[in-house]
Amino acid sequence: MAKKKGEDQDYEEEPNFDDPEGFVDDVSDEELLVDFLRQKPCESDGVESVIVVDNIPVVEAGKFPKLKGIMEKIFKNAGTIVNVHYPKDEEDKTKGYAFIEYKNPESAEEAVKSLNNYRLDKNYTLLVNRFADFQKYSDIPKEWSPPQPQPYKVQNDLYNFLSEQDAQDQFCVVSETVPGSVQVQFCQNTQPEPTELLKRDRFTDTYVKWSPKGTYIVTFHKQGVVIWGGSNFVKVNKFPHGNAQFVDISPCEQYLVTYGPNGQKIVIWDIRTGAEKRAFVSDGMSNASMLRWSHDDRYVARLVDSQIQIYDTTTFFLLDMKSIKVEGIRNFSWSPTDNIIAYWVAEEVDVPAKVTLMAIPKKTELRTKNLFNVADCKIHWQKSGDYLCVKVDRFSKSKKEKKDKKDSDVKFLGMFYNFEIFHMRVKDIPVDSVEVKETILAFAWEPVGSKFSIIHGEPSSANVSFYETNKGQEPVLVKKLEKKVCSHLFWSPRGQFIVLANLQMGAFEFVDTNDFSIMKTGDHYRASEVEWDPTGRYVVTGTSGKAKEDQGYYMWSFQGRILKRVNLKNFMLFLWRPRPPTLLSEAKQKEIRKNLKKYYSQFESKDRLRMTRASKELIEKRAKLREQFTEYRSKRVKEWEDQKYRRMQLRNNIDTDTLEADPDNVEEEIVEILVREDTTVIE
Repeated sequence: MAKKKGEDQDYEEEPNFDDPEGFVDDVSDEELLVDFLRQKPCESDGVESVIVVDNIPVVEAGKFPKLKGIMEKIFKNAGTIVNVHYPKDEEDKTKGYAFIEYKNPESAEEAVKSLNNYRLDKNYTLLVNRFADFQKYSDIPKEWSPPQPQPYKVQNDLYNFLSEQDAQDQFCVVSETVPGSVQVQFCQNTQPEPTELLKRDRFTDTYVKWSPKGTYIVTFHKQGVVIWGGSNFVKVNKFPHGNAQFVDISPCEQYLVTYGPNGQKIVIWDIRTGAEKRAFVSDGMSNASMLRWSHDDRYVARLVDSQIQIYDTTTFFLLDMKSIKVEGIRNFSWSPTDNIIAYWVAEEVDVPAKVTLMAIPKKTELRTKNLFNVADCKIHWQKSGDYLCVKVDRFSKSKKEKKDKKDSDVKFLGMFYNFEIFHMRVKDIPVDSVEVKETILAFAWEPVGSKFSIIHGEPSSANVSFYETNKGQEPVLVKKLEKKVCSHLFWSPRGQFIVLANLQMGAFEFVDTNDFSIMKTGDHYRASEVEWDPTGRYVVTGTSGKAKEDQGYYMWSFQGRILKRVNLKNFMLFLWRPRPPTLLSEAKQKEIRKNLKKYYSQFESKDRLRMTRASKELIEKRAKLREQFTEYRSKRVKEWEDQKYRRMQLRNNIDTDTLEADPDNVEEEIVEILVREDTTVIE
């Protein structure tokens, strides 16, 4: 052992790091130098950031700067461009394709996704691919082999909820069980108690939304949104749009629109395939950038910088490759039954405001109405598309006070309101006007019918007016209900019945507009939601999580009778499942309504059976308890009989079980008891 000078302490022998004789190193450089080799240059560096753009116009040298400017303007939206190369022939003409290099691969990927099949004009549609994909395309085998048939997979029935024999509607109840955990309960609206179909914990992160026809339900998650359908609500498709705040579904349920936070993307997806069809960048103005669909899903439009941009959903290109420029446009809306757009333009100096109806795709102006002294307009379509109402806020008077010859001040004294009613089914679309001097609190069309209702006046003592609009005739005031404390109007989806609601006080009035009788009044403290079921038979009022107590929902009949009260902690939302439009013709529906009395007895017996179901269950429960008691009593009687011999032994062989039943062993004893003593004074 080696020792240090001046010390007696021993130390271990130094280890030998030399390889033994005949040692072969089997560790590769990749294992030893993995971080260092990762930085080694290779031939494919930068290829992921390059795209190839094909089918661009072939131009001469004189037109090349214009083409270059247009291409760079289009492709710079995807990211920062580092280099652009246009191959040319001997005559200095472009060859119809170009190479564009971006700063990073993410920008190149975005360019491929958003600009492939971009329509440059009516003759040229750009084809965009990643340069790195050319190796993949070159490796395609020359000999084609037919694909192998796949086994048939039974698809989930998305419309089974429509085959319920008694046409009972479905609904879902959303509640937050614990913070961050949202539970959704699906129920069938059977009577007298609903039937639970399914309950899902952590089904969504925020809330849910039904599609317009009730086929799908949408849930929200951090990674994106998911749609579910079928009897057990299985996953149909998912759409990877992180932190999507809300969604919109087209009327025919072909497309889904996801909206991210302000400043992020708005994406249109194909619901069946999950493919991204078109994307937009939100401008932070949710109302201005909202996408609005035509009734048949053929067109989708949005309002941007005094332009209506209409996209044809067959290609998702701009209709006729250009926007509709309307200076001063404030808002627009599609007809619910026709491809007609209604929009209004604000008033300018010496130029009146106007409301215009435009037919799409020809962009023909069907009707224009000029309006004066306009402060604001609201567009209200009737559900059947027969009428259009434009609520106009107008200044009642104006006068100019001249300070000098050049300047003048305009003062407006008071406001009044007009309802411009457009008769859409009449030739030349005549317009009638209804004037109201008082403040308008609410307006609502009857969904099926020709009435509309208005709440006007002071909130503490408002009036509710009902107007009848017949084809080609001026609207007529048919009823005015005075001194009503209400703030909202909720028509039955089948018409005729309406709920006058005060959502601040939780007070409700149920009105039959056939004779305008108040069928019932009721209260639901702090109720902030009112929702009719699709059949118009039931109304639900709900108190959401904003209130700390009395959370839950009430279910009412259409006549205002409370059917059930459900208290649910952390209640968030109640949603009826929508139904698609009926396939019966209008004539068939009229025939059924006319002969409804024939089916009355059948429906009455079914309703009576449903209402007595609770008593039947109680009778069955009592019968089961009686059976259990009889069985228990029989066991005890048998046990008592088996013990008789032992009892007689203990009682000197005397059978005492029947002594009380023998009349000879009974002694009669008369007992007199003083019940009451009365004293009567005789004068």
